[in-house]
Amino acid sequence: MTVPDDWELLEERTEYETGWYDGGYDRLEQPDGSEKRYYWADLPPAVVVVARIDGGVLADTDDGGDGRDTVDRILFVEQYRPTIRETHLELPAGIVEDGESYTQAATRELEEETGFRPTSTALLEEYAVATGVLRHDRAIVYADGLEPGERELDNNEFLEVKTVPVDEALERAREQPANDATLEGLLLAKEDGLL
Repeated sequence: MTVPDDWELLEERTEYETGWYDGGYDRLEQPDGSEKRYYWADLPPAVVVVARIDGGVLADTDDGGDGRDTVDRILFVEQYRPTIRETHLELPAGIVEDGESYTQAATRELEEETGFRPTSTALLEEYAVATGVLRHDRAIVYADGLEPGERELDNNEFLEVKTVPVDEALERAREQPANDATLEGLLLAKEDGLL
């Protein structure tokens, strides 16, 4: 990170480390000469996956219903979020591990959370999140050509896999409670003509 010439970094302090993220502040001299603390949380990069599954593939799985519905769908996971005490319908997502690209992390996270493995992925966007308080980068990855794989949830993941028809996915994601990463992912995919 660089500081512009008219701002001077006087101190950077990490006040706590959680194993999940670090928190602290930067004390800066602002352009008018005054000093201020800017608090931050530093999180590892994350990936959000917009995964389109062929209705025929879904019909052939144990969760595919009667085999007659062949409409393409978007994979979601429904999970309780203790931090905000709400259950959300979200796109699959997770942390990018050391040495992984965003597309590699998307492939791993998608299979771990949903039991489906993509044959094709594309990075739609990489961006900084909540830049007023977070040091956190996120990427949206589009995945398709899904095939059954092996689901392997982390010890803090209690997820239920859900699917929504492609043409209903954005509307469903806008229902409350809504969340930023799911809306951003679907809007980017729609803008790129993938939904």
